[in-house]
Amino acid sequence: MARPDKVAAVEEVRSRLSGATATVLTEYRGLTVAELADLRGKLRETDAEYKVVKNTLTRIAASDAGFDVPDSLLVGPTAVTFCAGDPIATAKVLRAFSREHPSLVIKGGILEGRLLDADETAGLADLASRDELLAKVAGMLGAILAQPARLAKANLVKAAQLVAAYHAKRAEGEEAPAAADADT
Repeated sequence: MARPDKVAAVEEVRSRLSGATATVLTEYRGLTVAELADLRGKLRETDAEYKVVKNTLTRIAASDAGFDVPDSLLVGPTAVTFCAGDPIATAKVLRAFSREHPSLVIKGGILEGRLLDADETAGLADLASRDELLAKVAGMLGAILAQPARLAKANLVKAAQLVAAYHAKRAEGEEAPAAADADT
């Protein structure tokens, strides 16, 4: 690559690193082109992009973006996943794919400016996604709002049962003297 091309490539990687909610570094050695295309398609669904970048260019771009990436993460064939959406969903896709294809190795990542090792990056997949958390919160709020309505309804039902019991008892009481008069 000519020098201006390298500068442009570094700038592109730097801007993607700066704009990403999370970045995951993986080793893709042994994956076929079809498997990489499949992975890219799955990651696109989570608003993430999987890009093979030279280690030297990645190191320079990360340094320019303010990230100190250890050299141990930038050894061998390395691809960078730039996540613009939910990092949890992206981590889930990467972990599921790496279980299906052991050739894909998660090396580490960056989340909100913090460097993560391989275990921490893979551990993101164990967390609930943003949508799952929002659904749980909505369910809890719905339950909280429904509880006073259930209590009010229960009190109204009890009051109606008391009135019905009172009328039934009163009707029994009126029938009893009438029956006593009929016997005499």
